[in-house]
Amino acid sequence: MHSITTLMFAALLLACTPMSWAQEASREDATQVQAGTPPPGFDAALAERVGADDHGMRAYVLVVLKTGPKRVPDGDARKAMFAGHFANMERLSKAGKLALAGPFSEDPDGWRGLFVLATDDLEEARRLVASDPVIVNGEMVAEYHRWYGSAATMLVGEWHERIARKAL
Repeated sequence: MHSITTLMFAALLLACTPMSWAQEASREDATQVQAGTPPPGFDAALAERVGADDHGMRAYVLVVLKTGPKRVPDGDARKAMFAGHFANMERLSKAGKLALAGPFSEDPDGWRGLFVLATDDLEEARRLVASDPVIVNGEMVAEYHRWYGSAATMLVGEWHERIARKAL
């Protein structure tokens, strides 16, 4: 209840604030951008490490993994294929090429998982995915899309390690 009251008070305060204050704040922001002054809290070293552009964004290739033409039967071969799939993701992640990965819930269109690759080159993305055992065995096929998203996506793996109680 307290947070709702606070939220309502903040909304009321904003509604009653003179327009000139908002215009002044907007003018200050525009001046800051024109002067090239980064906003408070900007971390240049972190921005460089994750490949951020001036807007904190970067180019990626989003790879959608879909059900392929050949289901590998249950058993040792299937277990080995998926062990290789996870090892491949680990290798790409350690190389700084895999920013994010994960499976989809059951999907009627056959979407199985996704990779967000830290490259803007579709051919490089194809080479990175081509050796994955799920692709090699025909269990899955890959669809490639250019994507422009937050450079902070590069930090997901690092933060994931800090919150995972168990390894996959």
